[in-house]
Amino acid sequence: MKLSAGTKKSYNCEFEKILEKNADKPMSSTTKSAIRKKHNAMAATPRAADWMLQAVSILWNYAKDKRDWPLGDNPAQGVDKYGSQREFLAWPDWMLEALANAPGDVRIAGELIRGTGQRPAASIKILRSAFKGEWVTVTDEKGDETFDIYCPARLRKLVESLEEGPRHVLAKSENAPRSYDVVEKPFRTWRNTLAEIAEKHDDDAQRYSLHDLRKRACVELAESGCSDAEFQAVTGQSLETVAKYRKEANQKAMSQTAQMRRFKE
Repeated sequence: MKLSAGTKKSYNCEFEKILEKNADKPMSSTTKSAIRKKHNAMAATPRAADWMLQAVSILWNYAKDKRDWPLGDNPAQGVDKYGSQREFLAWPDWMLEALANAPGDVRIAGELIRGTGQRPAASIKILRSAFKGEWVTVTDEKGDETFDIYCPARLRKLVESLEEGPRHVLAKSENAPRSYDVVEKPFRTWRNTLAEIAEKHDDDAQRYSLHDLRKRACVELAESGCSDAEFQAVTGQSLETVAKYRKEANQKAMSQTAQMRRFKE
């Protein structure tokens, strides 16, 4: 089975996580109940939970079938995945306004995701050196491509306002970035504080994730009237994905025109 460079990179990240926490433990002691418990503990991030499950399965099968290790049945086999999740929902205006008062890392991560239009994990790992005047170098993790895009003034000012220090805008240490999980946890804590604001807008903050903020960025691009090529130049997404957002934006605009004509507004 041929995998894209981006998919290989994602699996390697999962393998490294497993190695970091379990390198000193015998693989044969891994049990299905332990894998299921870990999977359940990651329920708040279902995609990450399923990636972990898949990574364990791949490593186990490789060790047993290709290296002839004396292992029993694959402990990840039979553990139900969360599977495809609901369609991403674009953040509403009220949540974007609330972001301005979010805790530091959450606010910065949010501005990076919206400003660059990239996936949350890639946005969170961005280097300070990626910002060069009016331009910022971004990475499309899925396609494993790096390219320059115009950096909105709002995002430039935010990055310029931060104290100089580590290599990354959101840093774990001098040379390492924060991980998606480390930023996503305080995001969920902050999201829990928005219940009252959400209720005023007849909404529920729990419906929205950091990935939904990227959806908001894509919707904004589609509704701005930019061409498919311009859209792609920012997000690096496929023409099929761009067409999907374009269709949604066009449908919304055309419905307004049709309804205003119908009711002579």
